Amino acid sequence: MPSLTLRINLDPDGRIGPGKIELLEHIASFGSISAAARTMQMSYKHAWDLVEDMNRVFGKALVSAQTGGRRGGGAQLTPVGLAVVSRYRAIERAAAAAAETHMMALQAEIDAG
Repeated sequence: MPSLTLRINLDPDGRIGPGKIELLEHIASFGSISAAARTMQMSYKHAWDLVEDMNRVFGKALVSAQTGGRRGGGAQLTPVGLAVVSRYRAIERAAAAAAETHMMALQAEIDAG
């Protein structure tokens, strides 16, 4: 069955899509940017750059991070970060529901060979 991938272009010059949302979800799950990055097989620097980009686009922090040390660091989503993930997933569900009939028709075209 065909699948739908959603990327949202944000004003003025940002966007958010499945990769950034997955990163935020992993940060929420693991409480760590580095653990989230490892899970996604990306460098910590790349993950941090994505977090900083999202913070810039939204004009506020989506992730609250504490630096490491003896007690260790950590990261968690801010209320804005949680809202962004929730809204993205809701938009994704709505788009998939709206496209379902058309996706099934595409699959039927493939199956008809």
